[in-house]
Amino acid sequence: MQQLKFRAMLSTATYRFSSYPSSPPRLSSAASVEYPPLDHHPQWSGLDLWRRSPLNRDRYWGPNGPIEIEVRPTTSSPPSLSSCSSLAEMGGVVLSSSDPLTKAKLTHSAYTKWRLGDLPVGVSHPPSRPARPPKPQLVSPKEIPPPKSSGLPLNAYMLHNLAHVELNAIDLAWDTIVRFSPYIDLLGEGFFADFAHVADDESRHFTWCTQRLAELGFSYGDMAAHSFLWRECEKSSDDVAARLAVIPLVQEARGLDAGPRLVNKLMGFGDHRTSNIVAKIADEEVAHVAVGVYWFVSVCQKMGRAPASTFTEILQEYNVEVKGPFNHSARQEAGIPKEWYDPLSTTKEENKLSKVYDRLACIISMEQENSSLGK
Repeated sequence: MQQLKFRAMLSTATYRFSSYPSSPPRLSSAASVEYPPLDHHPQWSGLDLWRRSPLNRDRYWGPNGPIEIEVRPTTSSPPSLSSCSSLAEMGGVVLSSSDPLTKAKLTHSAYTKWRLGDLPVGVSHPPSRPARPPKPQLVSPKEIPPPKSSGLPLNAYMLHNLAHVELNAIDLAWDTIVRFSPYIDLLGEGFFADFAHVADDESRHFTWCTQRLAELGFSYGDMAAHSFLWRECEKSSDDVAARLAVIPLVQEARGLDAGPRLVNKLMGFGDHRTSNIVAKIADEEVAHVAVGVYWFVSVCQKMGRAPASTFTEILQEYNVEVKGPFNHSARQEAGIPKEWYDPLSTTKEENKLSKVYDRLACIISMEQENSSLGK
C-alpha cells in the first residue's frame, strides 16, 4: 500500500504513513492536555480519573501491597536525562538503555520530569530496536521451554514470563511516543501524555515482578523468552492506526484474558503474594487497553472511517489472529465491543435471539388465530 503522510491520510481516508510532515509540529507543555470526546463509542468509566491521577511512586511491593520506600525525587534528573529537553528525547534514552532495571527507573524519572516540568513533547527518532541485556536469550514462542524443563518452579516461571511482557510493554509505549512524535499537531498532546503514563505504569509493574523474582531466588533472564511482542510492534512501525490495533487492542487485551487465569494458577500453587501482584497488574491493565481504544477510535473518526471495519481490515492485512478464551467483562469495561474480536460469538447470540423472536411470533400468531376462532 502506498505510504502517505498523516495529513494526506486524514483527507483521503487512508491510514498508513511513513514520511514526516513538512512543517514543524506544534510543541506544548504537559500542563495543557485536552482530550476530545469520542462520538458514539463507550469508553472506560475510569479513564478520566486515571489521566488526572497523581504520580504513582509505589514501586515496592510491601507486606500488604504496593508502597513507596524511595525518597521523593528532586528536580534533578539522572545524567542520561539531564540534557534532554523533551519527552520524545527522554523516550529515546529509555529505548537505548539495555539494563532492564535502569530502563524502568529511567522511565519513571522521565515521566516525572515531564509531568512536573514544563517540557514539550518534542520530536525524536527511535532506534531500530530497543537495547536489550545479554539475558534472557530471545527465541521463538515455540522454543520457550515448558515449566518442567525451565529450571524454575511454576510460580517463578509464570512470573518471569510476565516480567518479560512488562519490559516489552515499557519499550512499546516509548516507541509509540518517539516514533509518532512528529505528528503531535495531528494526534494532539493527549496521545503522548497517555502513552507516557502507560510506560510509567509498566515500569512499576516490571519492578514488582523482578522484586518478587528476587524474593523467590531468581532473576529476570534466568530462562529464555520470546521476541514475539517486538515483532508485532515492528509490523506497525509506519502506521499509527495499526500500532493501536495490534498492540493495545490485541496484545495488551490478551492480558485482560490471561490475568484471572494466571491469578488462579498461582493461588492453586499456594503463592498468594505473587497472585496478589499479578491481580493488581491485571487490574491496572484495563486503563492501558482503554487508552488504546480511545486513540484508535479517535484516529478512525479523524479519517472518517468506521472503527470496527478498520480494526478488521488491519488484522487481516497484518495477519494478526485474536485468540480466546476471552474475558468479555474486562474487555467490555475497557471499551472493546465484542463484535470487534469475537464476531462468531455475536452471530451465535443473534441467531439465538432470532430463534426466540421466531418462537414468540409463532405463539402470538397462534393466540391470534385461536382468538379469531373463538369469536
